[in-house]
Amino acid sequence: MDDAAINTAVSRFLKSVSVSAHREIEKVVRKAVASGAVREGETLTVGVTLANEKLDLDITIFNKIDL
Repeated sequence: MDDAAINTAVSRFLKSVSVSAHREIEKVVRKAVASGAVREGETLTVGVTLANEKLDLDITIFNKIDL
């Protein structure tokens, strides 16, 4: 498998994950705002874990969402 094929496969995966994660995060943030659990101006630290046993991959990436 050449670099271009790997790049394409990984890009497709990340695009799918990005769309799904975006949708899910928006849904739970809206619910949390409506319930008063979080407020506008608050900063949330969110993590995403990438894992695969065959690749010996297990990494969690954290970043912030400023509401």
